[in-house]
Amino acid sequence: MARSMTVEVYLRRNETFQVTETISRRPGIPPRSYGVDLRNRRCNCRRFQTLHYPCAHVMAACAKVSLNVEQFIDEVYTLECTLRVWENEFPVLPDLSTWEVPPTTFEFVLDKGLRRNLKGRPQSSRIHNEIDIREKFDGKLCGVYRLAGHN
Repeated sequence: MARSMTVEVYLRRNETFQVTETISRRPGIPPRSYGVDLRNRRCNCRRFQTLHYPCAHVMAACAKVSLNVEQFIDEVYTLECTLRVWENEFPVLPDLSTWEVPPTTFEFVLDKGLRRNLKGRPQSSRIHNEIDIREKFDGKLCGVYRLAGHN
């Protein structure tokens, strides 16, 4: 990790750093830089403030100035906190056959938009009116003149 990132110290007093990833994922793409603020527990990649757990950029900044990275790990990740969660009692679930299931008081309405498209020409959604009504014609028309009766 230390070889893939370079760390520039901006303000040691304020614990502000600029961390640049030296290994680019694709050729032609410049390496990315991230601002790290240890005092306010922030990194521009947003993993540090979102997960409350040090990202790789924070670890590189801590390694640069010989800080213990464990001080930036939130207490929810400690063993004591995990044990406090699991020390609560969970009720045992009764047998599934003894569950009281209320009758459904609602009706399922299917969403037609989630249906799979059918094969063939799509159905028209146009609303037809009296102009669209055609007269029925059962006879044959002449292919040249489009007239009936002289086929």
